[in-house]
Amino acid sequence: MGIYLSSPKTEKFSEDGGNGRLRYGLSSMQGWRATMEDAHAAITDLDATTSFFGVYDGHGGKVVAKFCSKFLHQQVLKNEAYAAGDIGTSIQKAFFRMDEMMCGQRGWRELAALGDKINKFTGMIEGLIWSPRRGGSNEKPDDWVFEEGPHSDFSGPTCGCTACVVIIRNNQLIVANAGDSRCVISRKGQAYNLSRDHKPDLEAEKERILKAGGFIHAGRVNGSLNLARAIGDVEFKQNKFLPVEKQIVTANPDINIVELCDDDDFLVLACDGIWDCMSSQQLVDFIHEQLQVENKLSAVCERVLDRCLAPSTLGGEGCDNMTMIVVQFKKPIGSIASTDEQSEPAVAESKPVES
Repeated sequence: MGIYLSSPKTEKFSEDGGNGRLRYGLSSMQGWRATMEDAHAAITDLDATTSFFGVYDGHGGKVVAKFCSKFLHQQVLKNEAYAAGDIGTSIQKAFFRMDEMMCGQRGWRELAALGDKINKFTGMIEGLIWSPRRGGSNEKPDDWVFEEGPHSDFSGPTCGCTACVVIIRNNQLIVANAGDSRCVISRKGQAYNLSRDHKPDLEAEKERILKAGGFIHAGRVNGSLNLARAIGDVEFKQNKFLPVEKQIVTANPDINIVELCDDDDFLVLACDGIWDCMSSQQLVDFIHEQLQVENKLSAVCERVLDRCLAPSTLGGEGCDNMTMIVVQFKKPIGSIASTDEQSEPAVAESKPVES
């Protein structure tokens, strides 16, 4: 749940962009919620052959989502695995790196700079929605040096966020997900989930939570958090005897690598504010319908948000913040595999954590 407004905020942040390989549109809306806790990133040229898109759905505050929107793609680029061509490992390490970077004096300072108020007792920070400008990815990220200061022992924020990101390089999609935001691809009009929603009642999540000393009550981790993986949420990551991927709540993403083919129409990244209202296939069908009469992808996203917005807060569904990105591939893709060889995309399990 959350605190609701007496009337929804329906103003939208929308954007369109593209390059020679793809085009995208996005839109986000606060809706009935008292604050906007979503953030996103849309960077068409992470490097000469690579695009990056991400949706970050905050909970307990906005600042972790904003932090990831600003820094996660930079850390993907910076990791040595990226230069070696191992994008999956570089994304996984970037997810974990977010938690590391938000600790200590430097982490506290960066979080405070992104927010507009901080609760000194809980470390919970509030702020405005953050989306990096498309050109921001060309800046060299600073070395994250250790800083001395009054907050040197800051263990990290108690708020957190989901992270669902996709990297597109040539004919390959690399999807990484932690939490219950979702990536879906439309292939010949059929919706295929490229990520798995990490809810506490999934068997693998439940096993990890219990082994780490946590519990599940009313579908929530320790009775409070309704997802099993997230960036931030330091209170669930305090077991000194366990590695990061085995904590009660972990930032460890599932990595899924998919080869694109000529049958692929578009992909969608969206937070659970959308998926609570529409199934993957319903959303894909709706987008196809809208593309018959509307070419601007951000306008299509706006129509989805308006369709999902609830008329009142009585039901709960349609009352959340909503953020959605549609990425359309420019044909022909010139796929490595022929269409006949292409099978249903699989949803991958978590990849092993490298030391």
